[in-house]
Amino acid sequence: MWAIDLGTTNTGVARWDEVESRPRLVELPEICRHPGALDHLEAPLLVPSVTQVFENLDVWSRLGRWGPLQQRMFVGRLAYIGRPALENNEGQRRASFVPTWKPYLGRAPLRTLARAGRLGVSARDVARTFIRELLAEIRRTTGERIRDLVVTTPVDAYESYRAELAEILRSLGVRRVRFVDEPVAAALGYGLGLKQRRLALVVDFGGGTLDVALVALTARGVEQGACEVIAKEGRSVGGNDVDRWLLRAFCERLEYPLGPDETLENTFWYRMMLAETCRVKESVFFSDGATFLPTPPDDLFRFEERIRGESKTLRITRDDVVSVLTQHGLYETLEACVAGVFAQAEKHGVEEKDVEDVLMVGGSTLLPKVYSMFEARFGRDAVRAWQPFEAVAYGACALAADASHQSDFIVHDYAFVTHDLQTHERQYAVIIPHGTRFPTAPDFWTRQLVPTCSLGEPETMFKLVICEIGEDRGVERRFSWDKEGRLHKIGGKNAKSVEPKAKLIVPLNEANPTLGYLKPPHPPSDKRPRLEISFGVNAERWLCASVYDLRTKRYMMREEAVVRLL
Repeated sequence: MWAIDLGTTNTGVARWDEVESRPRLVELPEICRHPGALDHLEAPLLVPSVTQVFENLDVWSRLGRWGPLQQRMFVGRLAYIGRPALENNEGQRRASFVPTWKPYLGRAPLRTLARAGRLGVSARDVARTFIRELLAEIRRTTGERIRDLVVTTPVDAYESYRAELAEILRSLGVRRVRFVDEPVAAALGYGLGLKQRRLALVVDFGGGTLDVALVALTARGVEQGACEVIAKEGRSVGGNDVDRWLLRAFCERLEYPLGPDETLENTFWYRMMLAETCRVKESVFFSDGATFLPTPPDDLFRFEERIRGESKTLRITRDDVVSVLTQHGLYETLEACVAGVFAQAEKHGVEEKDVEDVLMVGGSTLLPKVYSMFEARFGRDAVRAWQPFEAVAYGACALAADASHQSDFIVHDYAFVTHDLQTHERQYAVIIPHGTRFPTAPDFWTRQLVPTCSLGEPETMFKLVICEIGEDRGVERRFSWDKEGRLHKIGGKNAKSVEPKAKLIVPLNEANPTLGYLKPPHPPSDKRPRLEISFGVNAERWLCASVYDLRTKRYMMREEAVVRLL
């Protein structure tokens, strides 16, 4: 019950937890991005998809490359992968370092990506080395040798890509290899029930690329790990480009002129400044601003600054980041990709209103205003974005465990607002708890209520504000967005230290909370229950309400949709 999400920037290893019947990312402390880290945005359990091939192999490592032996055991080491490879190349990139190999494996497997001494190392060689060291590290960490594996693949991957991976994995002792399209894995990772054909827009926005795909998902397709691609658009832009744009803008404001990017890529200080820029970028995801602390070399300091030994700092706000992204056309690019997808989809008779779910994958989907764009276009209830780093690996792991038959469930708690009679403070009565499978019975939650008559006057209208509640339960690292579209941390190991009693409450029907009219009005002196209200969730995730007037013996509404749940 193992799965691997081989990403262009990061790789995730997931394993099915039989006790809790759910997937878990496996921490590989020697190679993962930030072992033991707690920050939401660090994606600490992912492994950077980078490789530094060893130029000289010892006897054991040369022996370990022998085919019959490596099918049974891993002997020696052939390369650094993940975090050690990044750390060894922070100062000056070695010729044996490969920042990514995935884009080349299916299209040009023999293309030389690095040099080990005088020998060229092809994309096929790097892929084999990375996967071999990854499987070996899993063996060292968990004590298990993977023999049955599900691997994720892009929807536009050539069949040769799957063939290359299958051959590599089998040569490394994996006896059964199954592949799953990344959109299918994302759908399963986000808990979509696929009993019927379902249209989903998958937004994969990572460190290097932006891919938007409209896919049709079916139960039969899921069993085969495949989906029907109706339309697809992509651009070569990602979080790495954003970091470079922001760094250049910050340096201009500090009067530190930068040369062309190609003259800077291999310099140590430039990479340090990029890392600082990335930190600031991620800080404004959750706060209004952060301080940029530059460390430019002496030749970028002005003369008087060098004499005084001074260095400037810069306060960066979320609006500053949005301004830079706007200037570089990021949001226009997103809009163009989505427009291009639906222009293609029209030829197949598919319209934008037919999309049921929007699946957000990749860390760059957390950039300011990205979620808001899709929320405004498709509705809050359609956008699934709370686990951009894990969804694909989780879905592949669910497929590995044959757990893809599970139905949809409600992600957040949903409650209505009441007020304390003494203090008048807001209180929240949960009517649909998280994890609820749907559809439910129409009277899933039933209570008798007394109209508040809050102004001391007879109550003529019955109002209930329904709220979505994202809450820290100490299990998952999740993200959620408030009604203004701003990102918040919800849950995770560090939630209590970062946001005590982390809870995000978002009113959903505040503009139209009326559920009926009381005829005759209810007098404030009457403290007897006047209404019986029932809530349930139908098959389309609509919260449906029934309101029965106990005085007139009539229904004010019966199983009518109020808000759509996520």
